[in-house]
Amino acid sequence: MINVKNLIKRYVNINAVDDISFNVEENETVGLLGPNGAGKTTTMRILTCFMPATAGTVTVAGFDVFADSLNVRQQIGYLPENVPLYLDMRVNEYLMFRAKLKNIPRRERRKKIDYCLEMTGISNVQNQITGTLSKGYRQRVGLADTLIHDPKVLILDEPTIGLDPNQIMQIRQVIKGLGEKHTVLLSTHILPEVEMVCDRIMIIDKGKIVAMDTPANLVKQLKTGSSLVLEIKGNGEKIKESLSKIGSVSSVRFSEKGDANEFFVEGSGEEDIREAVFKRIVKDNYILREMRRQTVTLEEIFHQITTRETEEVSENA
Repeated sequence: MINVKNLIKRYVNINAVDDISFNVEENETVGLLGPNGAGKTTTMRILTCFMPATAGTVTVAGFDVFADSLNVRQQIGYLPENVPLYLDMRVNEYLMFRAKLKNIPRRERRKKIDYCLEMTGISNVQNQITGTLSKGYRQRVGLADTLIHDPKVLILDEPTIGLDPNQIMQIRQVIKGLGEKHTVLLSTHILPEVEMVCDRIMIIDKGKIVAMDTPANLVKQLKTGSSLVLEIKGNGEKIKESLSKIGSVSSVRFSEKGDANEFFVEGSGEEDIREAVFKRIVKDNYILREMRRQTVTLEEIFHQITTRETEEVSENA
């Protein structure tokens, strides 16, 4: 549905987008992650025909964004980071105005507006002036606007920015529902949001794609061995020394936790180290209060990948 090849956007001597290529399939939801200034918004603006690229090719639903931008715009619903609303219009009036601008036939307008109101959960405020709405509701009005012409592709730039936790959960559920009928590309800084609503993750840093896969596969790629978190009662240094002697353990560190110690034990391979660790603790007569596997979070994945790229650049400089 979205096909990007060797896309470049250059500002003087800086490549904001540096030769990236990716595809987003029909009815797939892809999350675009990256630090501030990584090139996420620039990429989205090129996809939505808001700015031209320096080089490369982009097609949306089979239409070229450079040669056939009008047809591309008809296929896309775009929600920018700052939703541009007419704050003196009622929600109903605003959506009717937008439906006319998008050339929706008169006989279909009311039906489409009602559908969008229901999908985004704003039917109860449809007669209110948009300027009196909370930011969460304004965000939903913007989302309703992106849906009103029934686009095949939704491109959402930071759709939950500035919202409170309850509003974030509500918008997240809306997006998750939309992903069943639309192709969705969204950018966000809220990493758990990506895990909950996206089929794939694309991490961009300094204009380049540094990782692209499902959350589960990214965890597998970065997880070098098994990791355990333990709470053990006893002398921390002696326990650390004992656990470090296990052949399948690569590292042990600990910190005090009340009258016990919390240990972080890394395995040297994919082998499950729980039995070996448990036997050593029992053998040495220490008291084990807790043992659990440590999972790699999306935050850690993001940090590892973006930090790794920075370190590699520094080493090669």
